[in-house]
Amino acid sequence: MSDNPSSPLLGSPARSRSSSLSKDSRHSDDLHEDTPLLSRSDDTPRYDGSQDGAEEGVPSAAAISLRSLQNGHGSSSSLASKGVRRWPAVVFAALLATIIIAITLGAFFAPGAVEEYAKEALVIEPTNLSIDSITSTGVNARIQASFRMDASRVANEHIRNIGRFGTWIAHKVETQEAKVEVYLPEYGNLLIGTATVPRVVVNIRNGETTLIDFIAALEPGNIEGIRQVANDWLEGRLGTLRVLGKTNVGLKTGLIPLGTQTISESLMLEGDHLTIPEYNITRLNFHEIPLSSSGRRGMAADVSLSVINSYPVKFTIPPLGFDILVPNCVTDDPYIRLAEATTDIVAVNPISEVEVGVEGVIRELPESLIQDCPHTKSSPLDLLLGDYIHGQETTVFVRGSSAPNEHTPEWITQIISSVTVPVPFPGRTFDKLIRNFSLEDTNFSLPDPFAEPGSDEANPRISGNINVIASLPKEMNFGLNVTRVKATADVFYKGDKLGVLNLRKWQKAESSRIDPTDGEEAMLRIQSLIKNVPLNITDSDVFSDVIQELIFGGGDVILEIQALVDVEVSTVLGKLPVKQMPANGVVPVKPISTGDGFRNLNPKVGDLRVLSTDKTSLNFEARVNFTNPSNYTAQIPFINIHVLNNGSVVGEATVRNVAVVKGNNTNVLVQATWGPAKFGAEKGRNIGREFISQYISGFNTSLTFQAHNESIPHQPRLGQALSKFGIEIPTPRLSSPGHGDDGKDGEDIDDKPHFIDAAIFHLFSSKAEFILISPLQHSTIFLQNINATAFYNHTEPVGRIEYDLPFKVPPGRSTTPRLPVEWSFDSVGYERIKEALGGKMKLDGRGTVEVKLEHWSESVWYIGSGIGASVKL
Repeated sequence: MSDNPSSPLLGSPARSRSSSLSKDSRHSDDLHEDTPLLSRSDDTPRYDGSQDGAEEGVPSAAAISLRSLQNGHGSSSSLASKGVRRWPAVVFAALLATIIIAITLGAFFAPGAVEEYAKEALVIEPTNLSIDSITSTGVNARIQASFRMDASRVANEHIRNIGRFGTWIAHKVETQEAKVEVYLPEYGNLLIGTATVPRVVVNIRNGETTLIDFIAALEPGNIEGIRQVANDWLEGRLGTLRVLGKTNVGLKTGLIPLGTQTISESLMLEGDHLTIPEYNITRLNFHEIPLSSSGRRGMAADVSLSVINSYPVKFTIPPLGFDILVPNCVTDDPYIRLAEATTDIVAVNPISEVEVGVEGVIRELPESLIQDCPHTKSSPLDLLLGDYIHGQETTVFVRGSSAPNEHTPEWITQIISSVTVPVPFPGRTFDKLIRNFSLEDTNFSLPDPFAEPGSDEANPRISGNINVIASLPKEMNFGLNVTRVKATADVFYKGDKLGVLNLRKWQKAESSRIDPTDGEEAMLRIQSLIKNVPLNITDSDVFSDVIQELIFGGGDVILEIQALVDVEVSTVLGKLPVKQMPANGVVPVKPISTGDGFRNLNPKVGDLRVLSTDKTSLNFEARVNFTNPSNYTAQIPFINIHVLNNGSVVGEATVRNVAVVKGNNTNVLVQATWGPAKFGAEKGRNIGREFISQYISGFNTSLTFQAHNESIPHQPRLGQALSKFGIEIPTPRLSSPGHGDDGKDGEDIDDKPHFIDAAIFHLFSSKAEFILISPLQHSTIFLQNINATAFYNHTEPVGRIEYDLPFKVPPGRSTTPRLPVEWSFDSVGYERIKEALGGKMKLDGRGTVEVKLEHWSESVWYIGSGIGASVKL
């Protein structure tokens, strides 16, 4: 080959010079070209807007070529150092043209020294290669080049002088029409093509340039052999390739015939230098098309490709048909035919950008594409889409269609129909797919105490309406409907992981398209009603922060969702699942309260029933009415919480199988234990005694309800998280029989307890009796050891009662026995009693009393005011 530093025809000069070629093939080392036949730089943006990047280390020429189609191996400035990329079809034509010229001209130089001179001095610079026409048997290739002899390239002076003299004498040499056959010796002398070369005349004197321009008829040889070579190259098995050209050519110079000579030339090609040009997808559009008059429809893909032709070649590619194949479960399985594609007529001009239009049609989804692979839960479609939607490069396979086409010669169809080319396809990420994610009509279910550990029922569960607004890629212009969804989502709060929401069971869904406005992308609204989705709390501290913010914050709590979503999509091709689609978004969670905690619960306790007693505790149940001020509902299979007063546990309460609804909740059954001494020893008993005394006296009291580690069975972390804050509410009012919530005679009834409803004083007998209202509807209380004083106007004593004998207080309204009164005769209060004889007055009372209920008893104090007292003789 030429030592000219410009690009060689099929390889770098250094490589060519270093190759150990046979004597018959050395002539090819002296060939020279000024411009590379094909180059590979492409700065055209892809359809997704990104730029090509570098990629190295691909094992085979085919793989390197095809990966570079998307990733782009460098710029034109880097091609010189890395080797020029090749286009096999054009390389073959250029190779054939070079062999033709070399063989033809080599016949001029014989014997010995003149032949050696010719090999070193010959300079051929191809200027243009184009396909003049495509025929039913091959192509007519127009070959244009410049030819000259450069004696300065010959190192041996003796050979240089002889050669210059001989060529000066001959001046011009003419070849007759000849047929050149091209073989691959390493493939059993496979005939890959023939070329019919017309008459050519060249000037062979030193320094003289001849412009060569002729049309050669090229015909393919052994079609099956060509397929084998192509597949070896695509699969990376082609290392080096020796090409051998042979011909019998008739020569003459002037009027002197030189006879017919048999000439052969060979070229050694490196397999890893044969590559396919880069391409960029500049447009991609999926849409529905009718397939038949019966209304059957399919999916079409309109694709525009941009390819840079960096070489001085010109030709027209007729419409071609291809089958689009996708990988099967394993590499040994046959590829799955997904679609058929056709190309438009493609005009390739020298040194220019080539636009290629492709239309693909998917008529149906093959069953083998959507069926799960053996021993897995993924189908070939899942594997393909999995890479695509995660932004990874996917590979599809393109094979020439065997179906006849009136615009495509049969010999082309025969060649491409059994050649399968792997084509990298760029993935795209869906990080910003979810535009809005909200959860409405939310219902929380606490773990079921009887559930098997590890099951869904053993975790907190969420139900509600999911509303999602998702953007649709601009390439998707066909009707689709999301029919089912499932997902696994990591939930974060302020960057810390809260837990995992496991929606692993299919949930029904529906969707509707939102047409684009103001240049924005189209949207898809997806709605799904989820039921009992388990939430596995992984960080109890984060959960505590969330609950506290929901209860006391008064504003929305922002949770971040990082999910992998499976959706079942209904299209014209049928229903197909799309698995592991990444979906990230934020979920604003409405607060449980408006910032006042649970002060708006307004609890009221009724139908109090004592179940059992011991010396220090009471076990009872009651019906509770309360208001749920939040927008949430809850299902509570079981929960046990501690009841605290003044920082000490005075009891516990248990709720089973309760559905909490929005607004008013009535007749909620609560079982509770009152046992200050049981939970807090003597300190607890003192706190409990003080609480009861204040409560029955009408003081403003409150109780704190707090979870603990065993509040929720099998969920100690959840109980621990909830225990970090208590909910303080005013002590519920005990509704009493015979004393409802409605006022009598227009009087206002407050929320204070009214255990002493009225009193009757008898002056003559110095006795008093009281009308009591017991809050217990099913148990009898006994009172004993009464030590009490009645007052007028809060401070003036009226009389004193000391009574040790027990008496019973049955459910509802009852009258006590007549209790002895020791009057304060010298007091103003006693005078007011006498003045009220036969009438009524208001009195206050203070005292202590021992309350006994079965085995339980407690001494409490009581302060009452505004007690209505009747005075009788």
